[in-house]
Amino acid sequence: MGTSLTSEFWERFTLLLFAAMGVTFVLAALFDALALRRQNRRTHRPSVPPTRAPHRAETADHRPSVRC
Repeated sequence: MGTSLTSEFWERFTLLLFAAMGVTFVLAALFDALALRRQNRRTHRPSVPPTRAPHRAETADHRPSVRC
């Protein structure tokens, strides 16, 4: 008992196939754009100047140590 695939089946199959391909391409492009944006953010971060230790004011009763 064989059944044949009707023209209505092929029409729906073609429609669903192209719809799935379109969704796949759109999602792939979206994820690529997001990945590139994330990568660009990491490489173009503004550099933070290194923090320096606060300068200690020397007082009259303190003699600086001399190390050779």
